[in-house]
Amino acid sequence: MSRPFLNTTVLFYPNKNPKLRLFALWYFTTLMIFWNILGHTYLGFEQSWAAPFVGIGSAIAIQFFLDWVDAKAKDREVRFTGSWANFFNSLPAALIPGFACSMLLYPNDRLWPIVFAVALSIGSKVLLRAPVSEGRTQHIFNPSNFGVALTLVLFPQVGFAPPYHFTENITGVWDWILPGLILMTGVVIHGCFTGRLPLVAAWLVGFALQGQIRAYLFNTPVLVPFMPMTSAAFIVFTLYMVPDPATTPLNPWRQALFGFSVAMVYGVIQVLHLVFGLFFALLTVCAVRGLSLHLYYAFKSPGRARPETAPASQVAPAPAVPAVS
Repeated sequence: MSRPFLNTTVLFYPNKNPKLRLFALWYFTTLMIFWNILGHTYLGFEQSWAAPFVGIGSAIAIQFFLDWVDAKAKDREVRFTGSWANFFNSLPAALIPGFACSMLLYPNDRLWPIVFAVALSIGSKVLLRAPVSEGRTQHIFNPSNFGVALTLVLFPQVGFAPPYHFTENITGVWDWILPGLILMTGVVIHGCFTGRLPLVAAWLVGFALQGQIRAYLFNTPVLVPFMPMTSAAFIVFTLYMVPDPATTPLNPWRQALFGFSVAMVYGVIQVLHLVFGLFFALLTVCAVRGLSLHLYYAFKSPGRARPETAPASQVAPAPAVPAVS
């Protein structure tokens, strides 16, 4: 049988392909390394150089320890052992939240809040999971968003990175070029490898819609709600946190519902005058999705039992089919 010209499974559900998913993880990791180096050397990141090293060091240590504990509990092989390839391919899952937590939090001269946020991020992947198919579970929350959000709640003295985080030391046309580069790198990966552009589009449409609804209800200028969308931080959140392939639906329509829901919850949080609305909106929608998956599989009626197959000795031989030339 000839192979189809276009594999629609890979086109619409690309993270079902392990190689594409691994490439996407390394792509994100490379971008995180690049933005952190550029941020600390030129763009104006205000955290100390110790912050990213503490973040990725604690992330790797916690990731490997929890994987070892989980492997012992489930009697499976430890993922980072067996070969150098296994070791290096286990790093992105730790490096991404390690860099993200150290980049997005501003704990002044303290480093322990970063370690705490990283521990929450990595731990949530092991402890907070939901079934996505029979016998298979998946973590519920975007790890970096979970760690950052809870750290901001539990440590009031820890702040979020300032809004000029990416553009403090650039002027002129670079105020447009840099966000454009961030936007382009995110669109490429979601368009070609993760299949999350429907989610991103629905999130942006929903964000604009809730902003206009709030502007109408509270009689504010219609352009004001669009101001957050002009920042590099908003672009980073839009392309690197909301459309996490591991914690969002596969189906494009469900993706759209997920992204739109995050925007609507954000609007409610803004009306309530609560801070850090982006993080808590995503956290809320992920929690609702995780609870829904648990309820769905808890009450899902078992399928009809397959009819028993008769022994081979009792099955009459099928009539011969003439060969087709």
